[in-house]
Amino acid sequence: MITIVTDSNAQLPPELGERYGIEVVPLTVTVDGEDFLEGVDLDADAFYARFASATPTVTTSQPSPGRFAETYARVAEEGAEAILSVHIGSAVSGTVNSARLAAEGSPVPVRVVDTGTASFGISCCAWEAAEALRTGSSLEDAAQLAEELAVSVGNVFVVRALDLARAGGRLAAGVEAPDEAITILSLVAGEIKSVGTAETVDEAAMVMADYAVLAGRRLRAAVGIADPAAAPLWRALEDRLAAAPEVLEVVRYRIGPSVGAHTGPGTAGAFFYPTLSPTR
Repeated sequence: MITIVTDSNAQLPPELGERYGIEVVPLTVTVDGEDFLEGVDLDADAFYARFASATPTVTTSQPSPGRFAETYARVAEEGAEAILSVHIGSAVSGTVNSARLAAEGSPVPVRVVDTGTASFGISCCAWEAAEALRTGSSLEDAAQLAEELAVSVGNVFVVRALDLARAGGRLAAGVEAPDEAITILSLVAGEIKSVGTAETVDEAAMVMADYAVLAGRRLRAAVGIADPAAAPLWRALEDRLAAAPEVLEVVRYRIGPSVGAHTGPGTAGAFFYPTLSPTR
């Protein structure tokens, strides 16, 4: 048995975690000087509640090698014969380095994957690798698939707090939020760009879904939401993606603290990728 391990920046929903038996190692999120383990003692609802009075100061840090070592030892005791550890890109986090240090002392072989991406893009890589393992792929084949997939993962989203995105240094020059329009964004080659505007939630969902299906046929997709303020767009986008013949499956996820620190409340969007795995 090969077990997949990822980190909490992947925003992995319980549905996929339970389906494939994926383990999640939490990042540490520091909010106004107080440390929390993401998804363990700070969930999305509690995090966005911190924005009610003022924008909090938020930083994140990678899991320690010891935390990874504990996870690797536990899954080995539970029957794993090897581990595929799929993580946030090393250019933005030290998580991969922690995983590699822990792998050296693991009781079973560990293949660490640096996805070069972040947020649900990591989960896309783990999702496709899990499908490959399910159909009999080897550890190395699944790892290579996860590594290669990252460049094919697309995203589209809206944010209410453009100032947070701008503070992160990735917002393209000239991107603004018109008073009576919804600006639709995508992170492409490390830069957040505008890919359209809309006047209503339904129109925004249509523009976002159309952008996703341009990626090709046989897509898997996930629709994410920060907090209930974005729920109408969440539902409208999910409905449109689920109805598109190109989309094989749509799952839901929450935008947790390690991603929400850069986008804020009111954010909704989707990740999508062209799958190579056979349909069930």
